[in-house]
Amino acid sequence: MNPSLRHNIWLKPVNNPNNYMRKKIQLVPSGISFIDEAWGGFYRGGTYLLVGPRKSGRTLIGLQFTKECVEQQEVCLYFTTMRPKDLMINASSIDFDLQSCMSQNKVVVVRVNSPGDASSYSEPDEYLSEYLRDIVPVIEQYQPSKLVFDEMTPFTGFNNIEKLKEAFIKTCEEIEEYGITSLFIIGEPATPSAGTIVYSLSENSTGTIHLQKKENSEEGMFAGGIITITPNVGHTEGQFSASYHIAPNKGFVTEISKQPSVQIGTSETKEESLYKSLSQIETKTENYSFTNYYDYDDFYLILNNQIAFYKSTGQTFVVVSLMLDESAVNQGLLTLSQLKNAVRLSTSKKDKICVIDNRVVVLITKEDRKNVNNLVARIKENLPGTDREYLSRVAQYISVCTLQVDDSINNADDLLKQTSVKEIS
Repeated sequence: MNPSLRHNIWLKPVNNPNNYMRKKIQLVPSGISFIDEAWGGFYRGGTYLLVGPRKSGRTLIGLQFTKECVEQQEVCLYFTTMRPKDLMINASSIDFDLQSCMSQNKVVVVRVNSPGDASSYSEPDEYLSEYLRDIVPVIEQYQPSKLVFDEMTPFTGFNNIEKLKEAFIKTCEEIEEYGITSLFIIGEPATPSAGTIVYSLSENSTGTIHLQKKENSEEGMFAGGIITITPNVGHTEGQFSASYHIAPNKGFVTEISKQPSVQIGTSETKEESLYKSLSQIETKTENYSFTNYYDYDDFYLILNNQIAFYKSTGQTFVVVSLMLDESAVNQGLLTLSQLKNAVRLSTSKKDKICVIDNRVVVLITKEDRKNVNNLVARIKENLPGTDREYLSRVAQYISVCTLQVDDSINNADDLLKQTSVKEIS
């Protein structure tokens, strides 16, 4: 099959082999502030998979990745199944003049025709494999630094998953040989077989970005959602999640506020005291939150996202719930806020914390009994009192429940219901 029957080049830039070379592996900006802050960017030559439902902002992420590439004075090759005008409108919504970049040979946009009904061919898997293989000749021709494929869903309907893995791995290896950083976009799996496909691709990627959108219950409008980034190779910082929304002219924006800085006046004379009363120190009144502390709605979304990830990949996780007896509060031994603070001081940034009624609930994304035991030990150390008598008294009012996800849990409600049992055995 002739590749020209499948690919439509909108603009052909002038080739310049002298600017095309393999570069050493290093972190480069992704254009997504959340990813750049958590991981330091993408690995040059890495392969990343973006998974999300329709209208969750996945194309905007692809365009922000492309925009960052242009700002780094590099060429991006953008494969798309969208109409040209639709892609340009999306780009303009984040203040990105895509048409101008195309005319300056900074972005090469390739329209990918739909494969149609692959089952009508004698060898449908081979037919779909050719679509993936066709990427490499286009790369060799236009020599980009970055690549976006938006989106892969129509081209992953293989009958044999092993053939899909083989075709994907071979294509990625050839792309990576050129030092190209690639972002493949795929739809949210709606069936178990689709989940198997996504898992097959994610386990052969450098990292996975998952978008879970939430609807405005009153208007049925898109109201942002949760982004979760999960490393597969490198990125030892671990998995991170955050709320996000789509902002005009900015695009994809995560909702993490930072600790305000304290403005302290300087001494006017050498004789003036170096110390100042707290009442004399002006501070900003804006609120801030810790990056691993979530309100109930966001925590609920993260749990559902993690459960869906378990269903499709088999990767387990643990939820630790610490229940505080009201007697501890009445006796002045410990408040729920103090327990929450002890938990916060004891967890890592990748753990997720939420207060629900009289419980502090912690999501630990990697199931490890040693991690759970260490967490409990650290919480004891971070309680307000440190003497043995205090710890002995307060410990009897704190109950710990540890739950590992399994096939009986279908959603966040199933899991949280188990942590709300008041009688502790």
